[in-house]
Amino acid sequence: MDGFAGKTSGRGGLTYPWGEETPVVGETMEVAPGVHWVRMPLPFSLQWINLWLIDDGKSWTVVDTGMPMDETKAAWRKIVEDVCEGRPISRVIVTHMHPDHVGNAGWFHRKYGAELWMSRLEYISCRMLLADTGREAPQAGLDFYRRAGWEKDSIENYKARFGGFGRAVSQMPDAYRRLSDGQTFEMAGETWRVIVGNGHSPEHACLFCPALNVVISGDQLLPKISSNVSVFPTEPAGDPLKDWLDSCEKLKRELPEDVLVLPAHNEPFHGAHKRLDALIHGHDVALKRLLQRLSEPKRVIDVFPAIFGRKIGADVLSMATGEALAHLNYLIERDEVLKETGPDGVDLYRAA
Repeated sequence: MDGFAGKTSGRGGLTYPWGEETPVVGETMEVAPGVHWVRMPLPFSLQWINLWLIDDGKSWTVVDTGMPMDETKAAWRKIVEDVCEGRPISRVIVTHMHPDHVGNAGWFHRKYGAELWMSRLEYISCRMLLADTGREAPQAGLDFYRRAGWEKDSIENYKARFGGFGRAVSQMPDAYRRLSDGQTFEMAGETWRVIVGNGHSPEHACLFCPALNVVISGDQLLPKISSNVSVFPTEPAGDPLKDWLDSCEKLKRELPEDVLVLPAHNEPFHGAHKRLDALIHGHDVALKRLLQRLSEPKRVIDVFPAIFGRKIGADVLSMATGEALAHLNYLIERDEVLKETGPDGVDLYRAA
């Protein structure tokens, strides 16, 4: 499928060149010379992911892969047969290690012989999480969520789900080619540059082509939703929100305002700087609301309304806890919030 439709306006001054038009599962839509948009279903509330098939002339590159579901693999097989014209899939580039992005990387490697390209921390983090498959939930994780104020049933749910990452990712290749910040390489007949962002994942690779004025942004820049920025049990004192905000400023410096953004979710858009400013502003507002709420000591789970403004269900409790802690740790690092442990072993936070 081809589509170069007129622009439509959206919230926040963004424009969407293809409006709400999206490629059908198993088909593609060309959004820049040699850059084809692929859309695959996801088995959770975020229902779709955007993936990219790049025409390299003698071969093809896949950027991000979707989840290892039968429907997704069947759609990829159809695309390879209908679109790739007998030319091989030579490499798979993965922006970051979350299952909806890396899930089929191993499958592509084994089925098509594609070489895996990832940043080092994303590859290593993925392999580390896969090693948790079959393990019991560690004591560090149980303590982490108990200190956040989780009740017993939520802790039991965490124990039951622990190690689930490995069930959402096909077996990873045992070797990869490293992507690094500032690195350049050829794709679609043009030079692309890696721009690494942090906060949502350890070493997220965005791919920018100045000649095409296109950036494949993964989850680092989305038009309608904000990426989760979380503290995890493996680094309870981490400050990923600072990394995220710094990365937003970095993308503003390195990307033109009129760049065509190809995000992992929602639709391709123009207005990168406006969207980055809005993301920064959204966290600033959440931090101010959070400080106001901490005039009295609060548990992590007590501050959800200040950050999210809505009720948090059991299905997103861990993500909400991680993001709340990211905001709390950010304020702790700036001496605006103090943390103490109550007599029940639960952490309490209050404004300094």
